[in-house]
Amino acid sequence: MTKVLFLCVHNSARSQMAEAFFKKLAGDRFVAESAGLEPGRLNPFVVRAMAESGIDISGNPTKSVFDLFRAGKVYQAVITVCSKEAAERCPIFPGLSERHHWPFADPSTFTGSDEEIMVQVRAVRDEIEAAIKAFIASKV
Repeated sequence: MTKVLFLCVHNSARSQMAEAFFKKLAGDRFVAESAGLEPGRLNPFVVRAMAESGIDISGNPTKSVFDLFRAGKVYQAVITVCSKEAAERCPIFPGLSERHHWPFADPSTFTGSDEEIMVQVRAVRDEIEAAIKAFIASKV
């Protein structure tokens, strides 16, 4: 079974969306987790956007990548969904066979009215879903 880890800075938005879409779309050949460099709190706009797609992430915890590393977790693929600079701070997991970098805009930086922020979050959500679908298709 292929184990995939999605990483971003706070594990509050992008990596949570990627993990949720992966779990929904990948089937039972894969296991997905997500974590962050500096775990924060779930972004409420992201929670709403995912609910619009029929996925409830409201109860998801945020996790530290360093806790997973110290626990000896092993992944076949690690996918960073943050900036290149942040991705370079991630630990290298033993036995890792693939490392991917998918930079998506950070929802925590979005400004504007509630609806303007939601429009931007939905765009990132849809980009992440498309990337997940393409990744899964490449593994078939």
